[in-house]
Amino acid sequence: MPIQFTEPNPKIEVHLPNGKTLLGPRGATAETFLDQVKDDFSAPIVAAIINNEIHELTYPLKTEADCIPVTTESADGARIYRRSLTFLLELAFDRNFSEGFLNIDHSVSSGGFYCEVCGRDPLSKKELTLLEEEMRKIVKQDLAFERREIPIQEAIDYFARKGHKDKLRLLKHRRKEYLTLYSVNGFMDYMHGYMVPSTRYLQWFGLKQANGGFILQYPRRHAPTQLEEFGEYSKLIRAFRQYGDWLATLHIDNVGALNDAIETGRADEVILVSEALHEQHFADTAQQIAEKKSRIILIAGPSSSGKTTSSRRLAVQLLARGISPFPLELDNYFVNRDDSPLDENGNHDFETIEALNLKQLASDIEKLVSGEEVQLPRYNFKTGKSEEGDVVKLKDGQPLILEGIHGLNPRLIPDHWADSAFRVYVSALTQLNLDRHNRVSTTDTRLIRRIVRDARERGYPAQATISRWESVRRGEKRHIFPYQENADVMFNSALVYELAALKPLVEPLLRQVPHNEPEYIEARRLLAFLDWFLPLDASLIPANSIVREFLGGSSLKDFKIWRG
Repeated sequence: MPIQFTEPNPKIEVHLPNGKTLLGPRGATAETFLDQVKDDFSAPIVAAIINNEIHELTYPLKTEADCIPVTTESADGARIYRRSLTFLLELAFDRNFSEGFLNIDHSVSSGGFYCEVCGRDPLSKKELTLLEEEMRKIVKQDLAFERREIPIQEAIDYFARKGHKDKLRLLKHRRKEYLTLYSVNGFMDYMHGYMVPSTRYLQWFGLKQANGGFILQYPRRHAPTQLEEFGEYSKLIRAFRQYGDWLATLHIDNVGALNDAIETGRADEVILVSEALHEQHFADTAQQIAEKKSRIILIAGPSSSGKTTSSRRLAVQLLARGISPFPLELDNYFVNRDDSPLDENGNHDFETIEALNLKQLASDIEKLVSGEEVQLPRYNFKTGKSEEGDVVKLKDGQPLILEGIHGLNPRLIPDHWADSAFRVYVSALTQLNLDRHNRVSTTDTRLIRRIVRDARERGYPAQATISRWESVRRGEKRHIFPYQENADVMFNSALVYELAALKPLVEPLLRQVPHNEPEYIEARRLLAFLDWFLPLDASLIPANSIVREFLGGSSLKDFKIWRG
């Protein structure tokens, strides 16, 4: 058949991942197409992946396309929902309390953001109820989120009129000539990332008073239309507040301020003071352990939190006080691989506490702390079998130090030794946000750390690390986060400058993720986020810094406590 010209077909086909195909008008939005299949999903659809590019539901489909619905059960969908919910909160707050400023500070593990108000008194219970009622009113009005791209100078002028100094500092370092803003009924703000089409999508939320501020509750991914019961997070919030105090000491409360410090040659000061604050925290923790005369020191935290360096720096501080803890390695207590429990997919689950020989661990702890000689196990990772290890005996009063993901689980050590244990939770609890309303996720910080370390130490491409991250996060939610409030001390391993230092190393790795792979979307998201940071000279960072665990060049990499 000869090639000939023809008029474009007024209809196009949209192919779904389940093999179904939708036929609809050319130029119709992704929302219009996906409305036909929304009942096939257990969670709301809030975006779409079209030909391996993520788009808002308002995106018009002009050609035949492969389309994957993005629901709030996915990481991208959850981010879009929570970001849009934050804008809804901002809008309702502006309508009722325009004399104050709203800060979105950090997340809480039951599903929510801790928020504070400045420029006026904290919201009373009555005022918080009024705020929530206003949010629900706006949801019922089904107001559209209008997306606008405006010249950067126009955006700067707008935020100058609004008095948003944090955004002005951020935009001062903007390299692109435009900025994407969202508006609802004339209220406008910058939100880092995509949004839902309208306020009617935001039906699931709540506001609860907490610790002088309040929690904006949102559904977690496993229950996308429900709110979890609000828990107590006094230690977690205290750790975040301590980090906030550290930022105040450095006069850096957002990414724009960090960029200013780097640009004006203050990077060395920022690094030295940040590291000194970390060292002071290690020293204070060691002093508490010494005063309590703790016989067992337990250290836990999620992936890439800096547990290894933290435990070694704590050990150095203990040694300086004449205390030489004996490191008992939990990895040597794995049961034989053939006896390992299976997960819901039938694969060996090495992250559950049942993968450890808890009976032998309890017996060895009992004997060691009682001063008896013990034949320790050694796990052979090649054969998947437990073998005989060293024979050891502790000196009088010598404590044990155990580091691992189950360190805060009450089942790990015998009950009668619980009062003699000192528990340390380590995580990168980042509080340095882009601005008052755009958070820097603690999870993103840890993922960026891990991408850099995996590439340097294991030769893994960024794509491989990103592909494993969802599984890592599932394990953390099951085995680590539920026990974080059991800690005697929460150590925040985040460093105010670290993303600026990691940026030059991680950006080339992220750019290598192929466009046709699922991990490409996450790589693009992280690159867009890192674009806000100015790079920092990593040679200024001391060799014992936690960030050296990921950058390389750590003086503590081969550190071992002498057992003589």
